[in-house]
Amino acid sequence: MPVQNMSRDKRDFDKEAATWDEEPGRVRLANDIADAIAGEIQLKADMDVLDFGCGTGLITVRLSPLVHSVMAVDGSQGMLDVLQAKIQRDNLTNVKARRLDFEKGEGLRGNYNLIICSMTLHHIGEIGPLLGQFHKVLKVGGYLCIADLDPEEGQFHGNNDGVLHFGFERSKLRYALTGVGFANIKDRTAAEVFKPVSDGGKRSFSVFLITGRKDPA
Repeated sequence: MPVQNMSRDKRDFDKEAATWDEEPGRVRLANDIADAIAGEIQLKADMDVLDFGCGTGLITVRLSPLVHSVMAVDGSQGMLDVLQAKIQRDNLTNVKARRLDFEKGEGLRGNYNLIICSMTLHHIGEIGPLLGQFHKVLKVGGYLCIADLDPEEGQFHGNNDGVLHFGFERSKLRYALTGVGFANIKDRTAAEVFKPVSDGGKRSFSVFLITGRKDPA
């Protein structure tokens, strides 16, 4: 999902927001990731959740009935406007949407039982500071769930404006999470996406889900 980033060529997510959910593959991927999260983390009615890079809230809306609250943050006001319309339409009283530009120094606030970062990390240049902030705002015993692409050659998006990583090696991401204090780190494949690529053919891209826990110091 989109956030603002430090790329010289930024993708204009505000303009894409109105039709974002019209792509069936995008909705299917969000549902697969939501299912994977629910399969790995025992979602409870007393959980406060942060959805970082929430986009139009496809995952936020799926998980909100299962938890106490969701704070959905994104760098694109256009995406948040779409989510806000869903909040009002569906009376999602436990969901709040807020604009946050992490790359311009705006820090995370709050205290959460679960943080979700879905298809967003590849838009962040230096991921270490963000992982550190995730750890800081998690409650002890809380979980982080990151879903993103396994390494690919820059073919997934078609338009790579704002894409700062062509996927991540799971072992390196596990190491980075360990370095900022996460424990009980696990990974699994959350989804397979079959889509057209620039040479006219189609190929499969795998999306992982990696989870970590904030244990007592």
